[in-house]
Amino acid sequence: MQLEKIMADLEKKNPGEVEYLQAVHEVLESLEDTVSENPQFEEAGIIERLIDPDRVLTFKVSWVDDNNKVHVNRGFRVQFNNAIGPYKGGLRFHPSVNLSILKFLGFEQIFKNSLTTLPLGGGKGGSDFNPKGKSDNEIMRFCQAYMLELWKLIGPDTDIPAGDIGVGGREIGFLYGMYKKLAREHVGTLTGKGVNWGGSLIRPEATGFGVTYFAQEMLKTKGETFEGKVVGLSGFGNVAWGAAQKVTELGGKVVTISGPDGYIYDPDGLDDEKIDFLLELRASNQDIVKPYSYEFTNAKFVEGKHPWEVKMDIAIPCATQNELNKEDAETLVKNGVSCVSEGANMPCTPEAIDVFMENKILYGPGKAANAGGVAVSGLEMTQNSMKLGWSREEVDARLQQIMSDIHTACVENGTEEDGFVNYPKGANVAGFLKVANAMLDQGVV
Repeated sequence: MQLEKIMADLEKKNPGEVEYLQAVHEVLESLEDTVSENPQFEEAGIIERLIDPDRVLTFKVSWVDDNNKVHVNRGFRVQFNNAIGPYKGGLRFHPSVNLSILKFLGFEQIFKNSLTTLPLGGGKGGSDFNPKGKSDNEIMRFCQAYMLELWKLIGPDTDIPAGDIGVGGREIGFLYGMYKKLAREHVGTLTGKGVNWGGSLIRPEATGFGVTYFAQEMLKTKGETFEGKVVGLSGFGNVAWGAAQKVTELGGKVVTISGPDGYIYDPDGLDDEKIDFLLELRASNQDIVKPYSYEFTNAKFVEGKHPWEVKMDIAIPCATQNELNKEDAETLVKNGVSCVSEGANMPCTPEAIDVFMENKILYGPGKAANAGGVAVSGLEMTQNSMKLGWSREEVDARLQQIMSDIHTACVENGTEEDGFVNYPKGANVAGFLKVANAMLDQGVV
């Protein structure tokens, strides 16, 4: 595999798409040995076919606000690869959304979905619409307008969107209501639905639970647990919420959460009361965490910074891509961090990852560590197909098993000669082999 030529050609075709090019380079770099050992992949052009999405759909979304003013946003759906199953991936509503970010997320989703062992392909979508500060009626009108363009492109055996940043249970409800009206069918076309109309228990918490279970598996390789460990989280969305719950349940102490304006350091750790307060804060549409320090006076608000300067045993970045850089990684290592498990998609820069790998830190990449969300989405699809619902305990047990199996696959494919587990390589190789072999079986299509 000629990595430099492949990347040069891809950059020429996709100029300026920084996040997408970064994601592809990171994966291909770890696949060089695997591809060279399997000449059939190169003969069939698997890499060249894998890194280009099957199709990219862009559309206009016109909607009217409560003051009868017309707004126009851009909508996207990237259907990346369906070799092992229908396209599956969330919808993100956020001003930062652009084609580069969605292609990076869709590309990552291929490997993440493959690692779950569920028959799901990779996709992603969304819009540059910002739900913050909008009324329920405005969000409903936007979601309905978005679905008017999307509904013909999706289906339970074609493409199954879910939620992501800016798309929670409320938005999924509005989207599905319009889909159901247009398609005249009640099927599992979206996941993250309300529990009373087809959703799965623990779906909102699933990514946070899963990233914690993956970290737990990594700690086991050193004979350790979460008990007594100091844990730092970034963000305070669903992922951080689920992780805070599960870490606390397993005996760890969560001392940081963050928002766009800065982070909170709470030396006493989060508990159920504090987590409930954060949920109320988030539900009020406030995009800040500062009020936490007013409510709990032992906590300190640090403006304009990420929490990675705090001394912690385990770091779980749950906010957004490239939030943890080389300097942050060096500070974490200096302060004695032993484990990093990615709750967000690509939150660590390549330079930060290099620091963790050079220092033999347990590092779980997002495509493996945060696969719990899509795993439970897959379990929701199964429940929809079977026309039944599983208990919270049953879903949680299946999620734990899936995360344990993902960890095993990473160890099998990423253990180096000295015994150190290169989790990024293990995740990429394990995810790639399943998809690549399926593409070989299905011919050049």
